[in-house]
Amino acid sequence: MKKVSTPQHPSARERRDAGQTMKVAVFVKPGRIALQEKPIPTVGPRDALLRVTTTTICGTDIHILKGEYPVAPGLTVGHEPVGVIEELGAAVTGYEIGQRVIAGAITPCGQCHSCLDGTHSQCGGRAMGGWRLGNTIDGCQAEFVLIPDAQANLAPIPDHLTDEQVLMCPDIMSTGFGGAESGHIRIGDTVVVFAQGPIGLCATVGAKLAGATRIFTVDALPERLEMSRRLGADVTLNFKETDPVAAILEATGGRGVDVAIEALGTQPTFESCLRVLRPGGVLSSLGVYSGKLTLPLDAFAAGLGDHTIATTLCPGGKERMRRLMNVLASERADLRPLVTHRFKLEDIEKAYDLFANQRDGVLKIAVTP
Repeated sequence: MKKVSTPQHPSARERRDAGQTMKVAVFVKPGRIALQEKPIPTVGPRDALLRVTTTTICGTDIHILKGEYPVAPGLTVGHEPVGVIEELGAAVTGYEIGQRVIAGAITPCGQCHSCLDGTHSQCGGRAMGGWRLGNTIDGCQAEFVLIPDAQANLAPIPDHLTDEQVLMCPDIMSTGFGGAESGHIRIGDTVVVFAQGPIGLCATVGAKLAGATRIFTVDALPERLEMSRRLGADVTLNFKETDPVAAILEATGGRGVDVAIEALGTQPTFESCLRVLRPGGVLSSLGVYSGKLTLPLDAFAAGLGDHTIATTLCPGGKERMRRLMNVLASERADLRPLVTHRFKLEDIEKAYDLFANQRDGVLKIAVTP
C-alpha cells in the first residue's frame, strides 16, 4: 500500500497548533457557494482526517447551490473525496498515515439496523440515508475532510491508479452502476438510459458490464451522446431532434425495453421511462427529484403492468469502493474521459459557475486543493 511523503506540506496537527485554518467551499445561501476559512477538524476515536488531493462537483451540489435541496448555511459541501490519511482515530486499525485512500459519498457505520440488514446506503434510517458528507456534516471540497466511521469507509487506492482514475468511484460510478444493478439487467437485455450526464454515462457503462446487448441512450447535447457511444451505447437519440419514446418503441417492434434507467430527476424523463418499458420491466430511478412526481395511469397500465420501480442511493463503504476500483484496474471501464476540466480549490466559485451552467462541454471537474 503506497504511502505519500509530502514534506512540503505542514501536518494538520502542526497547522492546528499554530492556529492556522483551512480553505473550504461553503454553502452560504441559495445561489451562492463561496470559498471561506474554517478550523482544521479534530479527530475522534472512530474518525480519520484526510488531506484532500482531488475532489469534484456533483449534480447534487448544484441542487444544494440552487436551494432545491436544503442544507445548513455554513456547511462545507462536497462528497467525493480522494486523499491521503493525515490522522487516524484511536479505534481505527489496519491503515497508515500517508496512505492513499478514497471514501464513498455514503459513509455507512456498519453497525446500525440498516447496515446490519444489508441496506448500507440507508444507514441510520434518516431521509437520504447515510449521505452525511456535504449534507449533514462538513464535506470534502476543502483542504482536509473528516471521515466518520473510518474503519468501514476508507478504501486503499492501488498504487497504479491515479487520483483522476478513481475520482468517479465515491459517487457517480457507484450510483450509475447501482442503477444497472437495481434494474437486474440480464445478459441479452435491451436497456435505455435517459440523460447522459456523468451518472447516466456511468449507468450506460454499468448496463454494458451487466450484460445488456442493446443500449439506447437519450440526451440533447451532441458531445454527451458522442461520449455515450464511446462508453458503450448502441443507439443514441437526441430528444430535440426525435421523439425518443416513439423511436425506441419502433426499434423494439413495439415490445419496449427490459430496463429503463432514469438519470436526470424530472417528470418528463421519468414518464418517458415508463412509456418505453415492456410489461414486467424495471424502471430504475437514479434522479434526485424536486417537486411533485406523478405516475401517468396509461403508461403505468393503471398499476396492472407488473412493472417494478426501483430507486438507488449511491452504495458506499470500503468494500463497494474496492470492487469499483477493481473494475478500473481490470481496464473493463475507463472513466478518465469524464474529467473535462480542472480547477484549483481557490477557484471553486468559477468551477461552480461553469458546472452549474453546463458551459464548454463540461462533464466532471477535478478540483485540487
